[in-house]
Amino acid sequence: MKKPDSDRPAGFSTRAIHEGYDPASHHGSINPPVYLNATYSFDSIAQGQQRFSGETPGYIYARVGNPTQSVLEERLASLEGGEAAVAVASGMGAITALLWSFVQSGDEIIADKTLYGCTFAFMGEGLSHFGVKVFFVDLTEPDALEAAITPATRFVFFETPTNPNMRVIDIVQVSQLAHAHNARVIVDNTYGTPYLQRPLEYGADFVVHSMTKYLSGHGDLIAGAIIGGADDMLSVRSVGLKHMTGAVLSPFDSFLLLRGIKTLELRMVRHCESALALARQIESHPVVESVYYPGLESHPQYSLACQQMSAFGGMIALELSGGYEAGVRFMDAVQLAQRAVSLGDAETLVQHPASMTHNNYTEEEREVHDISLGLVRISVGLENIEDLSADILQALDQATG
Repeated sequence: MKKPDSDRPAGFSTRAIHEGYDPASHHGSINPPVYLNATYSFDSIAQGQQRFSGETPGYIYARVGNPTQSVLEERLASLEGGEAAVAVASGMGAITALLWSFVQSGDEIIADKTLYGCTFAFMGEGLSHFGVKVFFVDLTEPDALEAAITPATRFVFFETPTNPNMRVIDIVQVSQLAHAHNARVIVDNTYGTPYLQRPLEYGADFVVHSMTKYLSGHGDLIAGAIIGGADDMLSVRSVGLKHMTGAVLSPFDSFLLLRGIKTLELRMVRHCESALALARQIESHPVVESVYYPGLESHPQYSLACQQMSAFGGMIALELSGGYEAGVRFMDAVQLAQRAVSLGDAETLVQHPASMTHNNYTEEEREVHDISLGLVRISVGLENIEDLSADILQALDQATG
């Protein structure tokens, strides 16, 4: 999409609002219609055959595509800088649909040592049942990837920043090394969003999202997305989505996502500003042992975050002196913030990864993967920073014990 009367591409929010949709083609409706149907009719048997074979474009059945979903997918591809996108029913649906489209028994995957709990379970347990080996390594260390990669490595998978401990991984460096060994790179960009970083521009081959989070922004739906090359996305749609997972996104959820994405830039600016201000405030609190936020100069990958992110996101992780018990006291003391999993909502959410989102890690795995019992995660919402700071600081005071 280009800016009117200009060769310059339209800006981020302009594309988030307008890409892939022309009201004139829909009776002047400003918002894309919600197409509530499961199947589509054909003008002739010949047309049906051509659509099923892929000779001609068009809709055949809602498991493969829907007009409302198509607008969303075109918009997502534009924002991430990809050729095409596939929207699915959840973030886990995105990861599984992508991998099931390309991996087979005997393949290997290298994944970073810190992953969202359900991703870790799928990688560490699910894939092994089908003869796919997954090796977890510290992808902040290039030598670790070099040592682990083999001719059988099909994909390298990581989040950046990581959930929940906010490690930042060099997308360029990992992509160059992986490509040198004929492996492809998948980046989970849920924390970053396409507003803050676009992994495809740094060499990644695929981006996945839990659109439940920032892309929705309102905590009222479950959805996922895959963005990449057009031919690859055709494979994901016809194999990973259609045949392997059936992780179909509903038309109404597609509509809600289109609505949410319109305000993504505005929301991310507020999330980032508030998170940075809060991280700076709590870093000096006596009960806080460490704050992990890429926008703090104390963060181990601060320089890298400055290079590949335009701002630092709305997620904060912190270690409290007193470990698990201090974390419980802190979370029980919040009043404005909500004790809940997920992230990216308008409301500030606090949670304890070891007992919630990452509870499927064993005690030994948590130690290896840097997820301590004292780690607390904050998803900074859109409340006024004065009110939010007052709540978090009084809760930290009570966590002292």
